[in-house]
Amino acid sequence: MPVQPIRLFGDPVLRTPAAPVVDFDKELRRLVQDLTDTMLDAPGAGLAAPQLGVSLRVFTFNVDGVVGHLINPDLDLTDEEQDGPEGCLSFPGLAYPTRRALGVVARGVDQHGEPVLLEGTLTLARAVQHETDHLDGVLFIDRLDPEQRKLAMRAIREAEWSGATAPTVRLSPHATFGRAT
Repeated sequence: MPVQPIRLFGDPVLRTPAAPVVDFDKELRRLVQDLTDTMLDAPGAGLAAPQLGVSLRVFTFNVDGVVGHLINPDLDLTDEEQDGPEGCLSFPGLAYPTRRALGVVARGVDQHGEPVLLEGTLTLARAVQHETDHLDGVLFIDRLDPEQRKLAMRAIREAEWSGATAPTVRLSPHATFGRAT
């Protein structure tokens, strides 16, 4: 499957809450494969469908040698928190200290509609929370403390990729045409 262009900060699709997946078909399996191939090529710990311009609740992850995906996730987070550096493929070259829950239990389905349960801490918990945020139109910079966010916004304005033109996205044959309604 081909590696796809990753949408960068400033693209409106990254701020748009994604629609739940209702069709578990060949197109969805192609999307999961494109997400996986693009994530591994980047490389990244995760990639959400909106980062490829598809506003559906799907993400892939690659943590500690385990590659997988989750569709229509629902998260339960631990009260205990972790602080650590976090970056994003939609913000190339940037990383900032970000507070997240230490652990997560994520429920959803796979590309065939079968139930999936993910439980993890540390890096897996961070990746699952980060990618689920993408599905809700939330970016990691929204979770930064005010001083770090100010530094991040300055770095974004100065980045060579800032203001880049968004790539064209193929249209979906589904009623939503790959976008949330």
